[in-house]
Amino acid sequence: MSLPKTPSFNLSGKRALVTGASSGIGLACAVALAEAGAEVTLAARSAEKLETTAQELREAGFKAETMPLDVSDIAAMQAAVTQARPFDILVNSAGLAIHSPALETQEDDFDRVSDLNFKGAYFLTTAVAKGLIAEGKPGSLINITSQMAHVGGIDRAVYCGTKHAVEGFTKAMAIEWGPQGIRVNTICPTFIRTPLTESTFDNPERVKWIEEKIKLGRVGEVTDIMGPVVYLASDASALMTGTHMLIDGGWTAD
Repeated sequence: MSLPKTPSFNLSGKRALVTGASSGIGLACAVALAEAGAEVTLAARSAEKLETTAQELREAGFKAETMPLDVSDIAAMQAAVTQARPFDILVNSAGLAIHSPALETQEDDFDRVSDLNFKGAYFLTTAVAKGLIAEGKPGSLINITSQMAHVGGIDRAVYCGTKHAVEGFTKAMAIEWGPQGIRVNTICPTFIRTPLTESTFDNPERVKWIEEKIKLGRVGEVTDIMGPVVYLASDASALMTGTHMLIDGGWTAD
């Protein structure tokens, strides 16, 4: 009898584009992919912060370059992705949250959140896929959504709407691009301590709500996302597409 061999988590020889990579979940994902052997391109709006991070990665022995990018500027984003060599892996962690009761939602806030979280994510994913299809290459495209892509939340009607939308196009794109070997999935974290969630953790009522909902008794850290992103990017998840990984401490279990 020959024993089965565990699929590789190694990403050597792969090119990865990580947006929102200057801080928080995006930065953690970039580090995780680099540690797994990928050549990582860090993308965010702040060129200075990106270069500092890339230099730290290079000094640690990893391959890293930068791509200053505003995902919500569709034309500029598409041009930048098209000019680059195809990326085998996409991790889109660029996101925005502006919370308010639904009846108090301002149109400008709605547009800003939607333009980045939904529209930007949609066209970024298609831009990376076009490069892969043109070269006849397979790939793994990952959008960071949220547990709020599967439930509702207080003062989060717009945010939830955009994240639910990403889950929808993930399934449709997975169907379209499956024959080309391009997998499309999402990672759905619970509340993670990042600059984006600072205002939430400054509110005692929200902290109480969060702690009651997370069954494992603690909020998330960016390190909780690093293992899952390597898994989805690698051959270890070769049969996963059109689906999601909930990293929510049991929030959605009830």
